[in-house]
Amino acid sequence: MNYYLIAPAQSFHNTDSLLTYESEQKLEIGQVVTIPLGKKSTLGIVMQKCDKPSFETKPIQNILYEEPLPPKLTKALSWLADYYRAPMSSVIQAALPRGITKKRRDKTEKLPEVEKITDNTLNSAQKQAIAEIEANTSRTTLLHGITGSGKTNVYIELAKHTLEKNQSVILLVPEIALTSQLVRNFRAHFDNIFLLHSELSESLRHQIWERILKAKEPSIIIGPRSALFAPIHKLGLIIIDEAHEPSYTQEQNPKYSALRLAPQLAKTVLGSATPLVQDYYICKAHKAIAELNELAVQNDKTSEIKLIDLKARQFFTRSRILSNQLLESIQNSLENHTQTMLFHNRRGTAPLTVCDKCGWQALCTNCYLPLVLHADKYQMSCHTCGRNYPVPTSCPKCQNASIHHKGFGTKLLEQEVTKLFPKARIARFDADTENDKQLNKIYNQVYNGEFDIIIGTQMIAKGFDFPLLTTLGVVQADAGLSLPDFTSEERCFQLITQVIGRAKRGHQDSKIFIQSFQPENEIIEFAIHNDYADLYNYLIQKRQKTAFPPYSFLLKLSMTYKTETAAVRNIRTLYKKIVQICDSIEIDPKQIIVSPPMPGFHERSNTGYTWQIILKAKKRQALLDIFDQLPNSPYLHYAFDPISLL
Repeated sequence: MNYYLIAPAQSFHNTDSLLTYESEQKLEIGQVVTIPLGKKSTLGIVMQKCDKPSFETKPIQNILYEEPLPPKLTKALSWLADYYRAPMSSVIQAALPRGITKKRRDKTEKLPEVEKITDNTLNSAQKQAIAEIEANTSRTTLLHGITGSGKTNVYIELAKHTLEKNQSVILLVPEIALTSQLVRNFRAHFDNIFLLHSELSESLRHQIWERILKAKEPSIIIGPRSALFAPIHKLGLIIIDEAHEPSYTQEQNPKYSALRLAPQLAKTVLGSATPLVQDYYICKAHKAIAELNELAVQNDKTSEIKLIDLKARQFFTRSRILSNQLLESIQNSLENHTQTMLFHNRRGTAPLTVCDKCGWQALCTNCYLPLVLHADKYQMSCHTCGRNYPVPTSCPKCQNASIHHKGFGTKLLEQEVTKLFPKARIARFDADTENDKQLNKIYNQVYNGEFDIIIGTQMIAKGFDFPLLTTLGVVQADAGLSLPDFTSEERCFQLITQVIGRAKRGHQDSKIFIQSFQPENEIIEFAIHNDYADLYNYLIQKRQKTAFPPYSFLLKLSMTYKTETAAVRNIRTLYKKIVQICDSIEIDPKQIIVSPPMPGFHERSNTGYTWQIILKAKKRQALLDIFDQLPNSPYLHYAFDPISLL
């Protein structure tokens, strides 16, 4: 009889440890099996062979695949659970596709047919970047390339070199919407491509996962962060495109960052024009940065950037949200049959509804957050929980009819542009856009000029190429800049820089209009001049003074209770416990900072009141040591290395 430690996909009796099972058949580490767990059965992964225990064991029920998961993937799953203190059961659920025990009808995914390209033309800067990446011995290398510098061509060449070594490649994209463009680019050079993401049907996702597991030839897997769990053997390279995007961090269990998990699996390349400050800091310390500072195709096209003060109302005589100069440029683009892009990172019609007499605000009864007006549907919506409400005709508090909708979103922007340019063909892309009209679904139509004006939120700023774009308007560049979070300035710079990059790819002469209530702000200036070096120096000094990453590791602890009194009482008890733990394990007070209890950014919700404590430590192990001694509580929520404290 053989005995094995199995990681089950479900916790048992509130424990999350490996369980011992027996098998007459010899198994390999990483094999996927079904096991009895209480009165039910569940999936599990063989993690370790062990000696016969002193207690009775149950037999493994079924071996689903003869092929085990790759050893590096199995080890990475254990690493993830330990590094983030994530429940192992949730890690196993993330690694295995749903419905893995079901029998499926054979399905194949139809990838786009594109004309093959035998030559991947590279300039001297791209060749130099590839040489530096391949020569670097660090597990992670940063490819820092300006927008339009041809990072995709570098990815393709790196993939070719990896496949020639009989090794596979994983290419991560921040969102599923970006897969279509990259798939087309890679399909022009490679055949053996697997597309793996959550929008696939359960059946197709399962079958693709199975084909990857059984694949004998080196392959390329493309998808969002979950594609990291693809069971590909002989993985040689992981490329993370737009590596600054927050979508690479999963905020539900298992909580993890794809940027940290990837190097546990293979050599990793982080590609970004606006890398995260902490990643740039780490890669700079390890001399693992490859720079791409010139356009892939040199030409004489120019881009003119104009900064417009939103407070100067003399510039807004034709529209309250679009300046006269921007409107004139849109008109010129329409006459020349080129395209305009208008970016605003706020969807809906108006984000705030108030009573002018008593100050009442329309709030969600579930989340207690401001409701957003959607004029096209004539309803109020909560963008947190999704609940809808009727539009008030009078104030429910003072019965006054003076209800005002303030601010604006992409829907109001669309209405304004339609009114000003009634003959223009307009496309809006945001979370409210119908699925079959999303940018990734009709990208070819946009690319070919079937729309004159493109309006959207951050999804239009990410990696897409618009060769006909001649006018770009960022209608409120400082939106989100004043949020009380250590990453708000960095995120604002990234968004503005990425959007500007859509018009500075060298296809056309372009005019770019940056509208802002804070035109003198340093972050706006850095973004306009594409000055990452000065932004980095500005933020790194700020982070050092305030002990934020990369000068510390973070642990966010929060507690939610039905009443504010209970939340405050219990968070104070937790705070005292943390202080006691710090004293007992003799942590140097200079090495760790424990914030006093404070209300969460979204303090009140339908689940109750949330209060939190933030821990900063120079060594991550100190946070782990403290966390391991905290009492288990269903009211306690935690996040190691959170990307935001909001």
